[in-house]
Amino acid sequence: MRIIGIDPGTGIMGFGIIEYAKGKAHLVDAGVIRTPAKEDDAVRLQTIFEELTDIIAETKPEIMSVEKLFFAQNVTTAMTVAQARGVVLLAGKQAGLDIFEYTPLQIKQALTGYGRAEKSQIQEMVRVILQLKEIPRPDDCADALAAAITYSMNMR
Repeated sequence: MRIIGIDPGTGIMGFGIIEYAKGKAHLVDAGVIRTPAKEDDAVRLQTIFEELTDIIAETKPEIMSVEKLFFAQNVTTAMTVAQARGVVLLAGKQAGLDIFEYTPLQIKQALTGYGRAEKSQIQEMVRVILQLKEIPRPDDCADALAAAITYSMNMR
């Protein structure tokens, strides 16, 4: 089963695709979609939609696992991230993917067994589970892979 994980964001949106079979997860692809901060919001959202649509078409996942927006200190940031999440959900639905959403707490719990784990612990678990030599960079990429891994752990 192929799963795409998404760490939503407007400036940097992380994505990570894993193949899950026989109880093991393997990295297929991972990276980020970047949009310039000075660009109009509508253009940024269009870029995210188009690039994500291309990634889905190329990698052919069956499932989309998206990190839920849980808390943001800055209301403006929360709103732009929410808009990006909407675009992500739309791209996933238009591609016919089953979509699952997880809070950061659920992702931490799935990967480490502890809901208050540090970001570095999550990143290390992503590296270990996917048998990578290094932690995926940037952080948004590792967070997206963590979302994908969370789905694979919850489907067992």
